[in-house]
Amino acid sequence: MTRILIVEDHALVREAMAQTLVRLEPGVECVEVSDSEQALARLEESAEWDLAVVDLMLPDLNGFSLLGVMAKRFPDIPAVVVSAMDDAGSIRRAMRAGASGFVSKASSGEVLREAVRTVLSGGVYSPEITSDDKRRNGQSISERYGLTAAQSRVVELLGQGKTNREIADLLGLSEGTVKVHMSAIFRAMNVRSRAQVLVALSRKGNSV
Repeated sequence: MTRILIVEDHALVREAMAQTLVRLEPGVECVEVSDSEQALARLEESAEWDLAVVDLMLPDLNGFSLLGVMAKRFPDIPAVVVSAMDDAGSIRRAMRAGASGFVSKASSGEVLREAVRTVLSGGVYSPEITSDDKRRNGQSISERYGLTAAQSRVVELLGQGKTNREIADLLGLSEGTVKVHMSAIFRAMNVRSRAQVLVALSRKGNSV
């Protein structure tokens, strides 16, 4: 079963998103709440959450702040933002705050399902990333994200399934230095996990 928490203060919008997402696949359960306080309470109740869908304009703690709290307290639960605030600045701010996906409220239900599928599989989805991919399709991962030579070597070994310890041994670095590189790579690629880096590497057969 896939459990999705929908955080949206407008009941009709919330219900429409739930109806859209239950058609994602058999066994999807959508739980609806209207504000950040309720959302955090439900997240505290159980660890059995696969995804949160978050609006940015909430009546108490706004969506940006909620994303920040979730990133600290529930780092294993990815979030997709669905918002009418779909300008480039809001998209970037939401992704920096911890969202793994962004969908405009002007989008279709199929776009929302596509975004949720991408994020549930460990990927990252946003209008900016989609357009960037089109412009940069001929570039390597290192060129696309501006990685340094050292970071590129770490990504290459990560793509081979090496652990931090193994990467440190192969590159003659301390494990702490590898972790520092890994954090910088996550920031540059706008991801939150090794799995998301692997998805980026495999999605288009990218070279490092």
